[in-house]
Amino acid sequence: MLRPKPLKIGDTVGLIGTSSPTDPDRIEPSIRALENLGLKVILGESCYASHGYLSGKDELRAKDINEMFRNPDIKGVFCIRGGYGAARLLDLIDFEIIRANPKVFVGYSDVTALHIAINQICNLVTFHGPMPSTELCKGIDSYTMEYYLMNIFGDKPLGLIQAPSTMEIRTLVNGYCEGILTGGNLSLVASSIGTKYEIDTKGKVLFLEEVDEEPYRVDRMILQLKQSGKLDSAAGIILGYFTNCIAEEPERSLSLREVFEELIVPLKKPTIYNFPCGHSLPTVTLPLGAKVIISGNSVFVR
Repeated sequence: MLRPKPLKIGDTVGLIGTSSPTDPDRIEPSIRALENLGLKVILGESCYASHGYLSGKDELRAKDINEMFRNPDIKGVFCIRGGYGAARLLDLIDFEIIRANPKVFVGYSDVTALHIAINQICNLVTFHGPMPSTELCKGIDSYTMEYYLMNIFGDKPLGLIQAPSTMEIRTLVNGYCEGILTGGNLSLVASSIGTKYEIDTKGKVLFLEEVDEEPYRVDRMILQLKQSGKLDSAAGIILGYFTNCIAEEPERSLSLREVFEELIVPLKKPTIYNFPCGHSLPTVTLPLGAKVIISGNSVFVR
């Protein structure tokens, strides 16, 4: 996998809308958040656009992605927010342009659809990290900022991922494995199954996180991954934040831990949970496509 050239102070980056519309009041703060990192910002038309629940029509959003990667003056591409709609762009993206112009690409949540496709088609490392209109514009904690900057401005391996002082990474299935990191938001990973952009987990370490889904829905999506062979073919599994994944009627629901124990533990794959990444802060920015190692409750990024 090719890691893109890291950004440096003074570089110009593109800011685009790939998914849901951005609140107009958050656009200028999003620009300032990147400028405060020492970057110059070119705003894609999709950041201002709106088409129902999308940040502009598919053709417009895909055009922004293609043009940002094609433009030699732009050194990185940042997704302004998630939501829904990135998967609708996959047939419209010119992956040859991306392959020929590898750049830092950052986002998470709905952007998972783009990460999977770019990783697999372009053989390019991309970054699962905070976005300008959802986190950066509000200010982020030092832990989150440290990992964010290490990824976009650096090219050295992250090494051992240290948990924030307020939490502990835990082991679900003890063991050792190594492989290329893939995955992201569980809903998007599951929805790729059966498409030509289906996630490839063979021999890889699968990272999953989710937000606002009840345990039975998490169960359903993990079961889909299991029955399609995606969990069995993975070398190991990292479970990040499952934010607000709470049952409306807890007394009539399995807990998330029970879901994991019933569906994942029998596979006997090295698995950790409570990993600090996903729809919550503090969060680690992860280089999808990089080599990672799971050893007990430790994760190393190489």
